[in-house]
Amino acid sequence: MSDQQPGAAPAPPEDLWSAVDDLWAWLDGHDPRDEGREAAVLPRVLKLSEEVGEVAQAVIGATGQNPRKGVTHTWDDVEAELCDVAITALVALRTLTPQAREVFARHLGRVRQRSLGSGPPEPETPEPGALGRDGDERSGPVELGQARLR
Repeated sequence: MSDQQPGAAPAPPEDLWSAVDDLWAWLDGHDPRDEGREAAVLPRVLKLSEEVGEVAQAVIGATGQNPRKGVTHTWDDVEAELCDVAITALVALRTLTPQAREVFARHLGRVRQRSLGSGPPEPETPEPGALGRDGDERSGPVELGQARLR
């Protein structure tokens, strides 16, 4: 029997990052290309644009902004699409670095400090032993063609 109140939302996964790792591994296992991490990053980052577009479509549909279609979505649809954006972004980050949890926590701390002014900003130094492309120790941004990814 569940400790959850009737009608209450389900509890979040025990460990968000375990779920992200599971999704990342599943995607990697279904990727027909064997071209390494750099080749996998691009489609996963581009997938974010698709997901953001679905959020916009859901908002337009929830507010009835298209007079030809009227109300076609609910705010629950918008919530689900926003979750898809967050999941897609975290999986893309995990594709870029095995230290996604630490990278995200550091960045969130910097954004929080910048926005709320709580405490000094953290330095932007890579974690000791952080791996870069091809498993080399990371010393800076990852280069993808002409693009530089941090």
